Amino acid sequence: MQASDDFNPQPGQAAELEPGLRRILAPNPSPMTYRGTNTYLLGTRGLAVIDPGPDSTGHLAAILAAVQPGQTITHIIVTHSHLDHSPLAAGLIRATGAPVYAYGGAEAGRSAVMAQLAADGLAGGGEGIDTDFAPDITVADGERISGDGWELEVIHTPGHLGNHIALGWKDACFTADHVMGWASSLVSPPDGDLTDFMASCRRLRAGSWRVFHPGHGAPVTDPAGRLDWLIAHRESREAAILAALEQAPATARALAVQIYTETPPALLKAAERNVFAHLVDLTGRGLAAPLGALSAAAAFERKRG
Repeated sequence: MQASDDFNPQPGQAAELEPGLRRILAPNPSPMTYRGTNTYLLGTRGLAVIDPGPDSTGHLAAILAAVQPGQTITHIIVTHSHLDHSPLAAGLIRATGAPVYAYGGAEAGRSAVMAQLAADGLAGGGEGIDTDFAPDITVADGERISGDGWELEVIHTPGHLGNHIALGWKDACFTADHVMGWASSLVSPPDGDLTDFMASCRRLRAGSWRVFHPGHGAPVTDPAGRLDWLIAHRESREAAILAALEQAPATARALAVQIYTETPPALLKAAERNVFAHLVDLTGRGLAAPLGALSAAAAFERKRG
């Protein structure tokens, strides 16, 4: 499944998606963010802003302009601390005084293996981390955030980032960057962990969801089908990596060139990170092993679990 030109809203304009829910597109399109970051306004009087977005004075003005007479922003909720989702929280705090809710700071929820890779000097890739982000109120998995006429269930969904959460709203779910319709989620160590990502996919798959509202792109109207596709997509990448390693040991870079044959050159680095995420997962499951220390530059060999 690839991006579709059908999703092309005007940045800065609040569009009603269903009663009590509006979306404002941030003006930050890119190969990693598609048309831009989706900021959601939930509620009819006391509003929650879900994912304020990048540090943009124009987007801040658009969010504040969408607050109608009789409405106030009472909650700012950040799904994860990538630079395209969390930085504008600071501006919203200054403008509204509302507190920021999130799972934690940049390193919250990071798995032990990813913490070790980071300690060894591996830097993140992709959207970039908002290292200054710190919520006013830390929320835990299963906790509920309640406002004026709305309630959200916090679902910790690490994988894209350790502090990533989804938010269940009745039979809808704000899935941020974990499940999107336009592309598969980037999993880039040490920020992303594929073992966690797959577990989070299967956890969401166990729910009975009507629609997903993602961090980028259009609503996902077949949540179960999309999750099935994401899981199968990752399993097919795993199979291709294992088949290549059957022939000879290889690095993540060599495997990315061999497997991602239709990927534009500008995205090959992200593909390499995805392959490395698979190799770390396969190592943890005893199906592959690095020739030497675990690192992004290491060659890996096939093992039998």
